[in-house]
Amino acid sequence: MTQQPAADPDAGPHPEDDSATSRSDGGHRMVSMSVDVILPCLDEADALPSVIGRLPEGYRAIVVDNGSTDGSADVARAHGALVVTEPVRGFGSACAAGVAAATADYVAFCDADASMDPAELPALVQRVADGRVDLALGRRVPTSRGAWAPHARFANRVLAVLMRRATGYRLHDLGPMRVMHREDLVALDLRDRRSGYPLEMVLAAHAAGWRVDESDIGYAQRIGDSKVTGTLRGTVNAVKDMSRLLREYRREARNRPAAPVSVRQRVATAQTAEQTTAEQVAAEARS
Repeated sequence: MTQQPAADPDAGPHPEDDSATSRSDGGHRMVSMSVDVILPCLDEADALPSVIGRLPEGYRAIVVDNGSTDGSADVARAHGALVVTEPVRGFGSACAAGVAAATADYVAFCDADASMDPAELPALVQRVADGRVDLALGRRVPTSRGAWAPHARFANRVLAVLMRRATGYRLHDLGPMRVMHREDLVALDLRDRRSGYPLEMVLAAHAAGWRVDESDIGYAQRIGDSKVTGTLRGTVNAVKDMSRLLREYRREARNRPAAPVSVRQRVATAQTAEQTTAEQVAAEARS
């Protein structure tokens, strides 16, 4: 898919478009977009201008301020983002607050530290929009030697192996860049409010019969310090959260019936069957 030019970070909403508006906690009017991009944020003032400025046209930034002390919220507002304040610390808490504020048909997640390029989001959105998958994930590919701390990369590999065993999905990364239909995500009713949120999403998607896959995205050196996996302690805590979720999922899976076919997959199958039937009737009529 051809990427659209990045939106002008200083451009305001179009007053002639009055369809579905929302307000940030600063009172600024924002026009509803086709894709809402949730950016969990904790002290990312230096990175936000680049991240928001590289969002494609039609993609709205929802910056969830999770207790920043560096003025991140003000920077985000100044660059046209919808700002949501979430006082309860935790990556999952920030993500859940962003989902609650989203209104677009599609919702995307991306880190606010400039380690990923938001201009790569349209390719993931297209996979979901085309009906090929229900959840499109970005598999991080480092673009520089220092982009991914060795301990964090090793922990990610171990968890990815365990995730593949639990779900059968051929995934190699628990990457934070991901896209899905908003209403489908809300229906998953995710509960984790710590660093296990990304894994819980995949596990819940599997239980719901979603089609999930990944495609490569660039992963650069982040701006600032990581709040989750940038330190050994943060990585250990993340592994503990995710290991707990995997244990619970395996335990529940023993009593769970076979995964249902997703709603969108059932619709696609029905449409294919109807088309096939119509073609057969037409062929018989011609003969």
